[in-house]
Amino acid sequence: MQTIWLSGAEWCAVLRIGLGLWWLESWRHKDKKTWFTGGGIRWAAGIAAEHRWPAVRTGFDHLVKPHPRLMAYLVAYAELALGLGLIVGFLTPIALVAGTVLNLIYLVLMIHDWAEQGQNLMMALISMTGLLAMSWQSWSLDSAWGLFL
Repeated sequence: MQTIWLSGAEWCAVLRIGLGLWWLESWRHKDKKTWFTGGGIRWAAGIAAEHRWPAVRTGFDHLVKPHPRLMAYLVAYAELALGLGLIVGFLTPIALVAGTVLNLIYLVLMIHDWAEQGQNLMMALISMTGLLAMSWQSWSLDSAWGLFL
């Protein structure tokens, strides 16, 4: 593919790295003290409790609410792992699928908040583009180690 300045694979790597930086920023900007003491899950519980879809309320009450500390760590460190994995290109297809799933969960939970919908839709779209364009072909550990050829 002919492009200006970089090859098509390199432009896909730029997109992947940018998405990784976005995930890293999602992790970085969390108030860790409040988040890990249950603040983030309490906030999400309030949103889930008033959600327009009963399945979201029920799912949250059964999966997340009984394990607030575990879920707080799971969410925060998933964002960190996604960011680092995408930046260095390690297990990239897995990270892109996991990121899409996490963005869709956030999207469904925050369906009433237009700003959150835009961010999560955009991140999911970039993830799917990176996956379908095989963005690990350039500037990645996956490429250097011959993974996911």
